[in-house]
Amino acid sequence: MTKRNLLLLIFILATIIITLFVYFYQIPAEKKNVKNDQIKIEEKSFASNIIQNVKYTSKDIRGNEYIITAKEGEIDINNDNVIFLKSVEAKIILNNQNKIFISSEYGKYNINNFDTIFNKNILINYLQNNIKGEYLDFSLQRNSMIISDDVVFSDSNNVLKTDVVEIDIKTKNTKFYMYDKDHKVSFKTTK
Repeated sequence: MTKRNLLLLIFILATIIITLFVYFYQIPAEKKNVKNDQIKIEEKSFASNIIQNVKYTSKDIRGNEYIITAKEGEIDINNDNVIFLKSVEAKIILNNQNKIFISSEYGKYNINNFDTIFNKNILINYLQNNIKGEYLDFSLQRNSMIISDDVVFSDSNNVLKTDVVEIDIKTKNTKFYMYDKDHKVSFKTTK
């Protein structure tokens, strides 16, 4: 073999090796990037599960019925047992036939245990009592309602302002208290 033929053979082999290298290492990487971009696009398109006119109804073993409705709900993509709600209304029909009505701008509802967190402009109506606040943690399992942040409790004769109101749904026992022990609950008679 002459030098010229040897150089030509080396040149052809080098060209083939470079072509194969480019084909197997560069093109699959580009295809891989395209697949990742497609996956990202799909994740974005399915990242939100919006439901219009949401309604959940449940009943506990004691016969209390819980009905919650919202104009809009969004299922949490990290936990499909949780739904975030907007323009929320709830009705609790206790086994003694008394009813509690709750409304708020936002809510977080757990489909498994029916625990609900209400948030912003909360209004609770129960018998002759009205409670306004900014945050409500409601749990049928714990038999409790904990209302906090700028709470105003009123009935036909009284107005009470406090940081927190805790209500035991089963016994109706109610606690009023302030976060700061130096502050006092404000109570005013309207008659």
